[in-house]
Amino acid sequence: MAKKQFKTESKRILDMMINSVYTHKEIFLRELISNASDAIDKLAYRALTDNTVALAREDFAIELKIDKEARTLTISDNGIGMSAEELESNLGVIARSGSYAFKNDLTEQEKEDKTVEIIGQFGVGFYSAFMVADKVQVISKKFGEDGANIWESAGADGFTVKAAEKAEAGTDIILHIKPDSEDEHYSDYLETYQLRSLVRKYSDYIRFPIKMLIEKSRPVETDEVDENGKKRTKYETYTELETVNSMVPIWQRPKSEVSDEDCAAFYKEKYFDAEAPLKVIRIEAEGLISFKAMLFIPGSMPHGYYTKDYEKGLQLYSNGVMIIDKCDALLPEHFCFVKGVVDSDNLSLNISRELLQHDKQLRVIAANIEKRIKRELKKMMEDEPETYDKFFKLFGLQLKHGMVANFGAHRELLSDLMIFSSAKSDKMITLEEYAAAMPEEQKYIYYACGESLSKISALPQIERLRAKDFDVLCLTDEIDEFVVEVIGDVDGKKFKNVNRDDLELETEDEKKETDQKNEDNKALLDFVKETIGGELSAVRISHKLVSHPVCLTSDGPITLEMEKYFALMPGENKPKAQRVLELNADHAVFASLKAAFETDKDAAEKYAKILYAQALLIAGFQLDDPAGYAEMVCSLLK
Repeated sequence: MAKKQFKTESKRILDMMINSVYTHKEIFLRELISNASDAIDKLAYRALTDNTVALAREDFAIELKIDKEARTLTISDNGIGMSAEELESNLGVIARSGSYAFKNDLTEQEKEDKTVEIIGQFGVGFYSAFMVADKVQVISKKFGEDGANIWESAGADGFTVKAAEKAEAGTDIILHIKPDSEDEHYSDYLETYQLRSLVRKYSDYIRFPIKMLIEKSRPVETDEVDENGKKRTKYETYTELETVNSMVPIWQRPKSEVSDEDCAAFYKEKYFDAEAPLKVIRIEAEGLISFKAMLFIPGSMPHGYYTKDYEKGLQLYSNGVMIIDKCDALLPEHFCFVKGVVDSDNLSLNISRELLQHDKQLRVIAANIEKRIKRELKKMMEDEPETYDKFFKLFGLQLKHGMVANFGAHRELLSDLMIFSSAKSDKMITLEEYAAAMPEEQKYIYYACGESLSKISALPQIERLRAKDFDVLCLTDEIDEFVVEVIGDVDGKKFKNVNRDDLELETEDEKKETDQKNEDNKALLDFVKETIGGELSAVRISHKLVSHPVCLTSDGPITLEMEKYFALMPGENKPKAQRVLELNADHAVFASLKAAFETDKDAAEKYAKILYAQALLIAGFQLDDPAGYAEMVCSLLK
């Protein structure tokens, strides 16, 4: 039979289909299985009204067959099949989709009821076979016809269609796999393990069974006996036709049929996590964009999280076919720890079925997902505080970065998910809990920053607050201070940093007394500032200190903790705080400093430097010259 040319009459277009449209060669199997599923769906649909279709739904299947010697891979289905004319029109015209035409012929009610689920719509998926095969044969027998036909092509040069033998209706696609090259190992597609892996990756939820011959082993008794007189056992290898896809995804099953244990088992198997998720979130959204989702909040830190190599995203499915493995557009950065799947049957896919044509659809789904995750986290915080504490220890830092990102654009969404350690209760509390427990006379939400709870609890600045039974939030992450700056207030209560702000605990008489002490000791304070040099912007008598002699605070917009945070960033000319050394005028050490200032300036300089060094250490800074500090202390001990 004479070779026929493709109707497009363009080798360039077919070359583009093979080499440019698809990102990965392995996609070919997904496309051919999807076509087989469509063919079965068409016959299953016909069976609803045609008594001549003898097959029940459980009889339909797709089968993969490997012949390593012949280097062929066959994808077979027992679906509707194609006539000679349909082989020529569907496979001889690039970008003509019989499935698309079939779908358009369905009534609106049939589409809504999902009586039939047709996947294909562009008519180019079949040609992905040429990415891995140098020749493709399609043997097909249309249901209701006596004869079969074979379509054959070696690529863009054309194709032939002629009569063939085939007993039952359906289609066999025979791929003659290309020889291996330096760059490509095509023989992988003749390995059972590789094909099974690809089925599970892309086509696991095709709703018809995908079967393969799987090699197995089993014990067999022999006539030989061991020293105890028992028959020895040996293992023999055999093959068995096995269904390798799950067919009905767990997220598509009714909630009443899926237990929490089922969801946890699915999560652990799919994401290789030994620990069950902290939360399972199931979504069934109806509307302009309908979709189902099963999301998981992990119970342990994902591998590589908080590294640049970590890839966020949800698996995106359409009609049981995996479209995108990690669709990052479905998750905002602040919730990138969430894992799971999203399945929608009304997505507008591009020609390769690897990407979406309309970003708006993704944005609608993503907005819905974001709101639901927030709602579930808030519910966890209120109903399961211990679980939420565990979650926050794992992913609280992610929420905090989300708070400060884009100049606080997500403040409203995330602020009520924040929890901080309480100095009074020694546990994590919400900002609402802090505000509700404030004594009537307390005007502000006080917080302190430091490397750890123990170091914050030892800060001299919080003694006066403790004496008044005011709680202090302990902020131990470098980003925490930026977070409270973004939050701003809670029910009108503003934040106050014990290391920077006036705590406003003094009476008017006490303020006047402190001002007078600063005035009376001006010469001494100026001497200390001059002794330390340019590192200090001010030295003053403190109204915060009770039993400690000294502390370090700051003036201006940059705090001590912000200075530490900026110090970790790359680059030069990093912002620094305007450091303030505060002295306790009622402490014995201050009396010694004052006496030395009046009688021994050298000793006074040592006192000043030692007090500044102590203030730096208490504030969590490293000393530039630890040995010099030790020597000064020793000189005063002689």
